[in-house]
Amino acid sequence: MTSSISAWFWSERFWLPENVTWADLERPPPGVEYPRARHILYALPLAVGVFLLRVLFERLVAKPCAHILQIEAGVPRQAQPNAVLEKVYLSKTTPDTRQLEGLRKQLDWDERKIQRWFRVRRNQDRPSLQKKFCESMWRFTFYLGIFIYGLQHLWVSPWMWDTRKCWYNYPFQPLSPGQFNHYEAELAFYWSLMFSQFIDIKRKDFMIMLVHHLATIFLITFSYANNMLRAGTLVMCVHDASDIFLEAAKLANYAKYQKLCDGLFIVFSISFFLTRLVIYPFWVVYSVLVESWEIVGPYQAWWLLNGLLLVLQTLHIIWFYLIARIAIKAIFKGKVAKDDRSDIESSSDEEVYSNSSKSPIQNLKPKDSNHTSNLNGETYDH
Repeated sequence: MTSSISAWFWSERFWLPENVTWADLERPPPGVEYPRARHILYALPLAVGVFLLRVLFERLVAKPCAHILQIEAGVPRQAQPNAVLEKVYLSKTTPDTRQLEGLRKQLDWDERKIQRWFRVRRNQDRPSLQKKFCESMWRFTFYLGIFIYGLQHLWVSPWMWDTRKCWYNYPFQPLSPGQFNHYEAELAFYWSLMFSQFIDIKRKDFMIMLVHHLATIFLITFSYANNMLRAGTLVMCVHDASDIFLEAAKLANYAKYQKLCDGLFIVFSISFFLTRLVIYPFWVVYSVLVESWEIVGPYQAWWLLNGLLLVLQTLHIIWFYLIARIAIKAIFKGKVAKDDRSDIESSSDEEVYSNSSKSPIQNLKPKDSNHTSNLNGETYDH
């Protein structure tokens, strides 16, 4: 039973070009090694190591940097102890209209007071600015390091300058140590991200990012098992380039360097456009779609891979539209607009309700807590 499932999954008709068998790849020339599916499993224990490295990095490097920049953990405002509201909160953090009405009658509280209690209680569970800074600094460091490593390897590779060489003698292309290390590091990082997402800062797009991480892991695994390493390293390097500036902008925002944040976000927007809407489709996807067709010819796995790359390009267009809206606000309004996915609810929101009975002029007075906008998350990662 197991062997028949394995034979079906690893079907040569699906994975390999015409007239190529797994047996051909099992017998490389002396001194040459081809990618093996079992290599992918190495990323799982490495992901644990990456997570532990992250914990040490945040504690020993990022946290001291946060102290230097005077980004303190802070103590969130504590909600008034209330067993009835706490029981409802544990089942639903934001009660609906019917629940609010029931709680109002049960506690004899004003509805606004109940809403205020839930807002304070939600903020009580949310991470501090320092925690966000440490998380972004870890991502920034990884993206910068892996981009430099990947670019250093690609710079001396002939297929970076002539993408047709990605497909000459495919799939009988040797696995280099640089390719192996690049793939294992990226795969381990995304496995660690996927699991740590359950303990990281909770976002409104939690499920979207979970699917994103799974899709990224699938693409990396798929291209490795299919020995599309040359094109795969190009894809990963192109994607890592712009993420560096996004995390840098978030770091500047958390440190309250608003002008630096705005500038970095505009640089991120430009780099995102160049790498993902110019280089990626017209250089990388063109090579995988057109040049590989001319040199290797299509086969079943080829269709799937190209379909996934085109879906990814569609996401790039959607993401750039959202990024451009924020960048335009940064240029014309002088600051990066608040991320719609922001996971911090300002306590000053309550003042809007309480001040509603005051004069219009008093209500127009800006709140200090709204001066600094947030870049809370990585919607535009990969």
